[in-house]
Amino acid sequence: MEITIRSMTAEDYDGVYQLWKSIKGFGIRSIDDSREGTERFIKRNPTTSIVALDGSQVVGAILCGHDGRTGSFYHVCVREDYRKHGIGKQMATAAMRALQAEHINKVSLIAFKNNQVGNVFWKHVGWSEREDVNYYEFDLNEENITRFNQ
Repeated sequence: MEITIRSMTAEDYDGVYQLWKSIKGFGIRSIDDSREGTERFIKRNPTTSIVALDGSQVVGAILCGHDGRTGSFYHVCVREDYRKHGIGKQMATAAMRALQAEHINKVSLIAFKNNQVGNVFWKHVGWSEREDVNYYEFDLNEENITRFNQ
């Protein structure tokens, strides 16, 4: 298996979206994760989002951006039949190096509590779970609905 890890481009959207749709329990937002929403994110963060490719097929992806101070990982995923081969770790490392190149010194992510695979992975690769903060959000657009794959 020869996997290529590289920066994500807007042209990767169809393959990335197909990957998102294939993962059970994955949450996809109607506006933010649309083609336009994803292209807007990549345009704002042109070097930090990552894809993993087997040939031309997208088998892993991370949306990664920053606010000038802290990086954030969103939608980190590897296709189920490609897991446990180091692809997630390679993608995370590539995204973190891209953040460091932009002088970002800290990165965070959110993993749903019921995402057992993700939570085990992040702890295994050295991330710390914070229990000293509460995470809050306020929806500015009620039409941006998250739907979870069954």
